[in-house]
Amino acid sequence: MTRDLGLRRLRRHLRHRRIDTCVLVVALSVTASGCVVVHGEREVLPATTRAEAAKALEEFTAAYNEADKAYDSSLDADHTTGALADIDEARLKAGRANSPEGNASHTPLELTDAKFTIPKKAGWPRWFLADAAGNKGGESRWLLVFTRNGLDETWEAAYLTLVLPEDIPEFKTDEDGWAEAVPANTSDVTVPPGELSEEYTSFLKDGGDAFSDGPHTSGWRTQRAKKSSRPGLATQYIDEPVTDGDYAPLALRTKDGGALVFFTTRHFEKQTAAAGASVPTPNKDVLALTTGEIRQSLTMEFVSNEVALDPADGEVEVLGRIQGLTSAQGE
Repeated sequence: MTRDLGLRRLRRHLRHRRIDTCVLVVALSVTASGCVVVHGEREVLPATTRAEAAKALEEFTAAYNEADKAYDSSLDADHTTGALADIDEARLKAGRANSPEGNASHTPLELTDAKFTIPKKAGWPRWFLADAAGNKGGESRWLLVFTRNGLDETWEAAYLTLVLPEDIPEFKTDEDGWAEAVPANTSDVTVPPGELSEEYTSFLKDGGDAFSDGPHTSGWRTQRAKKSSRPGLATQYIDEPVTDGDYAPLALRTKDGGALVFFTTRHFEKQTAAAGASVPTPNKDVLALTTGEIRQSLTMEFVSNEVALDPADGEVEVLGRIQGLTSAQGE
C-alpha cells in the first residue's frame, strides 16, 4: 500500500529540509557593540518566547477557522504539518467535495486560558506545547504541539490531541520556567519515545504488557476483534509506525521523572465482502476520499496522533488519540 504525498505535502517536505545552523544575537554594551554567532545545533536555548508562542497559537486558530469555514486546506497549510496536516487536509478535502460552497455549519474554534510549556534544547526542530481550553470537545483541554525548523519559518502545529485536565501531568521546569525536552533514545522511561510508535502498533496487533488498559489500547483491540468477522464481511487491520521528519515523536519531561510523548501511527482497515455479499456503503465523507470502484473490498487509510504518559517505571498510558481518514481504495 503506497501513499501519494501530493503537491502540498511535497512542498512541506522540501521546505523542512532547510535547517538553520546558527542564531545571530546582537550584544550591546556601554562602550561597544558587535555580533556574536550562537550555534543553534549546540547551544541549549528556549525554543521560543512565551509571547511568540501565544502569537503562534493565535495565528493557527485564525487560519484553522478560515480553512474550516471555506473547506479550503490552502488557507491553513502554512500553519499545520505532520500528522495534524494529513488529518486536517483530508477532512477539508471531503468537506469541499460534499459542500463546494463551504461549511454551512461552521462554528469558529475559540481557544482560551492558554498555557505554554517551552523546552530548552539544542538543535532543530524547536518546538513547544500549547494547552488551552476550547469551545469544542467538552471539558477536555486542547494540546497542540508547534514546531519549526528555522528562524525564518512559520510555527506549525504538528500534533493535536484532547485530554481531560486531570490527566495532564506536571512538567519538570528550571528556575526560569523552561521545560526539558526528552531525547528520542532515552532509556530512563518505560519505552524510549523514539520506539513508542512501533511499540504501540505491535501492541495493537499482538497485545502485550507495555500499555495500561484503556479505550486506546485494550479497548481498541476489543473493538477490532468484534468487527473483524461478521456474516458476509471480513475486516483486516494493518498498523504502521511513523517516526520520520515532521512525524517524529516529541517528548517533555514530567515532574515525576517520566515523559509526556506525542507520536504518530498509520492504520489500514480492509473490508472484504464474501461471494454474493457486498461491502456496506460508506458515508459521504469516506466516498469523497475513495478512488476506484467498491465492488468486493474497501481499504481505508487513517493517520493517528497520540499522546501518552511514559513513566520512569510502569505501564505506558495513552491519554488521547485523534485519528482521521486520509484516503480509501475500492476494489
